[in-house]
Amino acid sequence: TCSYELFALKTIDEFPALLKSNPDLTGINVTIPYKESVIQFLDEMDEVAVKIGAVNCIRFQNGKLKGYNTDAYGFENSLSQFLTLTPKQVFVLGTGGSSKAVCFVLKKMKLPFLKVSREIKADYISYESISSKLKSSNLFINTAPVGMFPNVNDAPKIPYEKLSEHDFLFDLVYNPSETLFLKTGREIGCRTKNGLEMLALQAEKSWEIWNL
Repeated sequence: TCSYELFALKTIDEFPALLKSNPDLTGINVTIPYKESVIQFLDEMDEVAVKIGAVNCIRFQNGKLKGYNTDAYGFENSLSQFLTLTPKQVFVLGTGGSSKAVCFVLKKMKLPFLKVSREIKADYISYESISSKLKSSNLFINTAPVGMFPNVNDAPKIPYEKLSEHDFLFDLVYNPSETLFLKTGREIGCRTKNGLEMLALQAEKSWEIWNL
């Protein structure tokens, strides 16, 4: 029999103790905000995880920890089924480990994208500058926990008033199933999708890795 349990950590420093107290683990998923900081505890990483620089799946074998990134697989397959046309511009909202997987996929798909941050960062644009960079068809991808339960009244500060039915909104958040970000876009006429399918796809890939 198999079981899948939640291990809540106050900080990533508790990770070694978690492993020590659960010696029978064969694999584990890692979620925000530890997809990057967990790397320090790994013995090796697969090629995709190295390129992305973030890990959300770990396989335990022969006392070794190997990191993988199944977010990229889940996102790519979910996004491919969502887009009905190729967007002229993509905006990646957020700067964490999930955004790295998203950017990896966008590069692979040869989609032009801009990374957006609330803070001043190299290679990122501000939310205030989005309006001047909109094109005829845009894809906004929220990779941050903005709008996640219980903070359901929060949403990324994008220029919703300038969007139309030619635009797409993809939210990695899946709880609630329709965030304020997606609801606002849907009411404008944008095509919208949450992260539930991505979650299921990355989980299936993780299960495959654990049973190699």
